[in-house]
Amino acid sequence: MSIKTIQELLPRIPVRRISGSTDHAVSQLSFDSRTAGQHAAFFAIKGTQFDGHDFIKSVLNKGCKAIFCEKFPDTVTAEDVCMIEVENTAFALAMAAANFYDHPSKELHLIGITGTNGKTTIATLLHQLFENNGYPSGLFSTIQNKVGQQILPATHTTPDPIRINSLLREMVNKGCSHAFMEVSSHALKQMRVFGLHYSGAIFTNLTHDHLDYHRSFAAYRDAKKLFFDILPPTAFALINTDDRNAAFMVQNTKAGIHTYTISGDADFRGKVIENHFEGLLLKIDGHEVYTRLIGRFNASNLMAIYGCARLSGLSEEEALRGLSQLHSAEGRFEFIRNDQQIVGIVDYAHTPHALENILKTINEIRTHNEKLITITGAGGDRDKTKRPEMAEVAAALSDILILTSDNPRSEDPEIIIQDMRKGVPAEHYKKTLAITNRREAIHAAVSMAQPGDIILLAGKGHEKYQEIKGERFPFDDKKELFERLSDKKIV
Repeated sequence: MSIKTIQELLPRIPVRRISGSTDHAVSQLSFDSRTAGQHAAFFAIKGTQFDGHDFIKSVLNKGCKAIFCEKFPDTVTAEDVCMIEVENTAFALAMAAANFYDHPSKELHLIGITGTNGKTTIATLLHQLFENNGYPSGLFSTIQNKVGQQILPATHTTPDPIRINSLLREMVNKGCSHAFMEVSSHALKQMRVFGLHYSGAIFTNLTHDHLDYHRSFAAYRDAKKLFFDILPPTAFALINTDDRNAAFMVQNTKAGIHTYTISGDADFRGKVIENHFEGLLLKIDGHEVYTRLIGRFNASNLMAIYGCARLSGLSEEEALRGLSQLHSAEGRFEFIRNDQQIVGIVDYAHTPHALENILKTINEIRTHNEKLITITGAGGDRDKTKRPEMAEVAAALSDILILTSDNPRSEDPEIIIQDMRKGVPAEHYKKTLAITNRREAIHAAVSMAQPGDIILLAGKGHEKYQEIKGERFPFDDKKELFERLSDKKIV
């Protein structure tokens, strides 16, 4: 257990005023009043739903010894407690967490990946590549966290600062030399990754997502840019020049700028030679390499991985050999071909751009003598503006479109489907179906599929649940689709 005095938590935190002694010992950091225990330092953070300042009295009753807040409470007085007024409690928490765990990010090579699409694949496969090359590594991802090969549950794409620094300390203690982290726009806006020392950062691309939270594309873009603004001069910034936002991301960075591409000129250049359901043949910096990943979007992901590997000290041979050994992240273009040659594909694509990438990839590979049946939905309580856009893309690039429920959360799934249908052009009405029950939608797609047809089930990927009215019910897209295809009888 780590124990620090309040004074030891304060470096790099802008403090307005302090009341009480900073010599008190603190054995826990908390921003959740429900988990704050005795001898904890509590950070009163203003969230989207709750304001931590409303719970100061509650945590004092539990024995908290330090309160970090943006305004001293008017009515609360407590002896033997240190009150610290700061400019921003979210920033203070990030700095305090790094101080509390003795800055573990400085003891390994921490690489962050940000952008709309590709974060999970790149982070997961970098972890895989470095582990395969003999470098024990950590992973922070949407699917799971890892310390070496030990799997730990993930509740957020990017955890809170306490969890991040705690896991980084565990990674260091267990001999990890590298760590790879998905960095979300939410985490940047909420300063969860401030106070960390990054060795490098990767920008993948920027498309429509999370506008329910950021309110505008410009705000979303600016949140991503924050990551490159906070990089130290010793870090590298690796950007995808195939995306028009790449140059903007690094306008103010102190890091060394490097580039990758699959369609132009850059420091790390790749070209797709062959693209099949069985994999990609790429030419990378003059060398041909075969990989088991599929599609141009994955070619771009592989170039980010290759560039990062080279910038992190791996030789050309180690990096290229590593690419050829990689296997896809769970729920990312996983496919099966049954005995009738029907192909079933499961993918996490849940934005218009990601869905378009997947469908374009399938259309590039297919013969067009078969049907492409797409099953997709949209999450509830999330950005509503992308719903019609997703349906429009799916209708244009599929032979049959089935709109269904995703994770409706607190919303009525039929209302979500109605929102999606608004994006379907009139000429595609006849080939668009609505089947609210996701399991029934999968069964319907398999029933109508003929030998050689392709079924894409998009939106949930690795998730093993469906969230309805605040409850998570077991549901596995891959299991449902693959079992139905395996059971399909020849007629």
